Amino acid sequence: MSKLFKNKTTKSRSKFSGIATASRPSSNPFGMLSGYTPLMPVEMQLYDQMREAVPVIDAALYKLGRLLGGFKVYCEDPAAQNELNDFIVNVRVGPGMTGLEMFICSFFDNLLMYGNALGEMVLTPDRSGIAALFNASLRDISVKQGETPLDVDFYRQEAGFTHTKIQNPELILFSALNPPDMSIRGVSVLRSLPFVSSILLKIYNSVGQNFERIGNVRFAVTYNPGNEALDKAYAKDRAIQIAKEWSEGMEASRNGQVHDFIAVGDVDIKVIGADNQIIDCEVPARQMLEQIIAKLSIPPFLLGLNWSTTERMSKHQYDILNEEISYYRRLLSPVIIKICRTFLHLSGCVCEPRIEWESLDFQDEIDSARSRLINAQAAKLEQEVNRFE
Repeated sequence: MSKLFKNKTTKSRSKFSGIATASRPSSNPFGMLSGYTPLMPVEMQLYDQMREAVPVIDAALYKLGRLLGGFKVYCEDPAAQNELNDFIVNVRVGPGMTGLEMFICSFFDNLLMYGNALGEMVLTPDRSGIAALFNASLRDISVKQGETPLDVDFYRQEAGFTHTKIQNPELILFSALNPPDMSIRGVSVLRSLPFVSSILLKIYNSVGQNFERIGNVRFAVTYNPGNEALDKAYAKDRAIQIAKEWSEGMEASRNGQVHDFIAVGDVDIKVIGADNQIIDCEVPARQMLEQIIAKLSIPPFLLGLNWSTTERMSKHQYDILNEEISYYRRLLSPVIIKICRTFLHLSGCVCEPRIEWESLDFQDEIDSARSRLINAQAAKLEQEVNRFE
């Protein structure tokens, strides 16, 4: 168990048995290097910067997490059901969170962001139950194919290049998003967006620079001396005096005071950049945003983008979003079932848990109820017809 975790749980050692996926220091700088697949290569930092720099990406990932919805888990044993319900609501997840749904929310966010998600079921010291659920850092974990192509071994990367095999892999929760053939590591939903995001950021940066150059007004004050010898002789002194008076006037304006500028001679004042126009960036910026939204499968109106749409188009977008959420639910269901099954088996119950997700929308409930009503009416008519025959 990591030193950090030991310090935090010294007074309650009876609640946890230790976290196997936490990083540990090691004095051996050497280790086996071949055959390991790091879960998070260098693009992890790239995805973090993309999410921080492009608000649409951050908002879309949070929206998907909230649209995932809640769930309930059932088992056949009534006594075990009460214990299972208490576990789902009160299991510890991190320092300040509780509940299985909070763990799944963080697990799902990592799965979308990085293409992989890794968690651990932390047992009590007597291994009689699950004390907590731990979302491991993907930076410190490597995976390797096990004895068969269907087995996966997990290794914790410690100081240097040492890899220590994690014991009890049955307690590890691992998911990969759309992994390529013969690959253990999944693919992030942001994989094809770095180039598009870089163009969008260049557009936004250019807009800021243009407003800094044109929107923040600057003045060009030009003194044209006359043809007389006196004007030419004192041209420099008058220019210095005009510059001083202009600076004092601008300083007074910044302080909210009205200061008149008086000059003698031919003085010309122009606004720098007033004749230039800022390039219209709406079309290229929207094209980049469309690419990002198409990849994330989020309707634009859910992200605050007031693009023109129709009722029929909105219905199609809603159906597509439902399919996306249903697909993500199918990815997360095995993780939830494994956690609940482990809890029930450690509690002495051998019944198999069953998960039911909340309805994505009330319209689904209405359609389902209408379908049941039509089926019931048809069955009633069939019974009446059979009775008269």
